[in-house]
Amino acid sequence: MNAIIIRTPGGPEVLEAHAAALPVPAAHEVLIRVAAAGVNRPDVLLRQGKYRGSGDVSGLIPGLEIAGTVVQCGAEVTRWHLGDAVCALLAQGGYAEYAVADARHCLPVPAGWTLPEAASLPETVFTVWHNVFQRGQLQPDETLLVHGGSSGIGVTAVQLAHALGSRVAATVGSPEKAAAVRALGADTVINYKEADFEAVLAGTGGVDVVLDMVGGDYTPKNLRLLREDGRLVFINAMRGGPAEFNALDVMARRLTITGSTLRPRSADFKAALALEVERHVWPLLASGAVRPVLHATLPLAQAAEAHRLLESSTHIGKIVLTVAG
Repeated sequence: MNAIIIRTPGGPEVLEAHAAALPVPAAHEVLIRVAAAGVNRPDVLLRQGKYRGSGDVSGLIPGLEIAGTVVQCGAEVTRWHLGDAVCALLAQGGYAEYAVADARHCLPVPAGWTLPEAASLPETVFTVWHNVFQRGQLQPDETLLVHGGSSGIGVTAVQLAHALGSRVAATVGSPEKAAAVRALGADTVINYKEADFEAVLAGTGGVDVVLDMVGGDYTPKNLRLLREDGRLVFINAMRGGPAEFNALDVMARRLTITGSTLRPRSADFKAALALEVERHVWPLLASGAVRPVLHATLPLAQAAEAHRLLESSTHIGKIVLTVAG
């Protein structure tokens, strides 16, 4: 089969087309003919050899989320059958014509969604549900601040929080992104290149939960913005991990600082998360309360270009690779 491999850790140019062996599903897995694969920030970190615990990435096939058709089921699989249209969360291997997935990490393609649209879901929705609603415990009528509101994670968090009755604030980097995020349900949108998000939101009384992928100098600002019993949730630290804050203030206002990465979590954890996502999120996708936001679809052979586009941060929503056949 055709696949994209990481030749050696490095820039987008190290992503190369390669003939790979057809994967064989284990008893608990399904083999999926891939129609599309989502492109995510962890793919970039994996390509660079910077994803924690990834080891030597040379020869690996990146790709954490796919959509396609089940073509083979392991002996223990009972839910899925040949021909089922599914999307799936993977640890790696999505940039290929075929991929294997734990059957418990697969979900049906939502009603009304195309396969490329469905490929934009698993990594993003699993990450948002766990971090905003499980770790962050966001409640209706609370306020969520989403940094990177126009990213794949951002547009998902904005839409889910809005659909479930929370107020949403978001930071973005351009007027075009601000308009797009506002149209998705954000109540307050701050262009961080034109205004200080802390100053703007302090005037509104602060926020209850922050979903942060920036880190660095954003950390003390985020903490100062939190109301009593507020929660700061990290999913990345693009400006770096180290930061200074007042621990006494955290204690006095009973703040929670937490965060997570999804890829290293156990298969059982991801299976339980999939059940939660299907129960709570899938009805919102089918009803249109949360809709797909695809910035670009590129053929699999242009994976390097997809990574360049992602790293440029000029996109709004998700970037997806499509697989012919």
